[in-house]
Amino acid sequence: MKTRIDKILSESNIMTRSQAREAAKKGRIAVNGAVVRSSDEKAEEGDVISVDGRPIERRRFFYYMMNKPAGYVCATEDNGPTVLDLLSPGDKARGLFPVGRLDKDTVGLIIITNDGALAHELLSPKKHVSKTYFFRLEHELISRDADILSAGIPMDGGTTKPAVITFEGREGTIAVTEGKFHQIKRMFGHVGNKVTYLKRISFGPLELDSSLAEGEYRILNAEETEKLRIQPVSGGIMQYEQSKA
Repeated sequence: MKTRIDKILSESNIMTRSQAREAAKKGRIAVNGAVVRSSDEKAEEGDVISVDGRPIERRRFFYYMMNKPAGYVCATEDNGPTVLDLLSPGDKARGLFPVGRLDKDTVGLIIITNDGALAHELLSPKKHVSKTYFFRLEHELISRDADILSAGIPMDGGTTKPAVITFEGREGTIAVTEGKFHQIKRMFGHVGNKVTYLKRISFGPLELDSSLAEGEYRILNAEETEKLRIQPVSGGIMQYEQSKA
């Protein structure tokens, strides 16, 4: 399948499409040794693309950040709409899948990729990868309940790992290193409260891009992808912090 050169260079984190256009005009790009003067030209999968005389490493794996809206399931297929339905036809053809799950009515950051090895690393319980969520509750959260949740509560035959909570009134953030079924909602339910809004704002070192509207997504840049690959292990510190007005 042929693909536009500017698209290849952009997806491979070599340069933006506008930079590719300018580079082509200056004769800096070649395909199989022949200089191309327009980044609109297309290359085959096996073609060698060079920039300034150096062959580029074409992307094999793809990594995207999406701001998931409510009403979509984190799955490759389901009876209802999935997050893959929000992708362009070209991106859907890449064999992508969401890394982990967010509840259907939970919004925010999800990672979508076709890199199974990295997904396994990010989801491995042994890695303790932290996920942070903004929450809004039905009732004000009190310090005693935050203490209970921070230390861990009984769930699914065990105890949840320590959480880090920052809050003021009915709102705040909670960071956890597990992904049990409806975990955060069940945690607050344990102390007699109810989550009315939940949004994931970070996954490991990756923070949700504030410029992405719900339903929008973008490809990760090289720096973001590298951060995910060298994912640090969380210390799981037991603590909470009540915000000061």
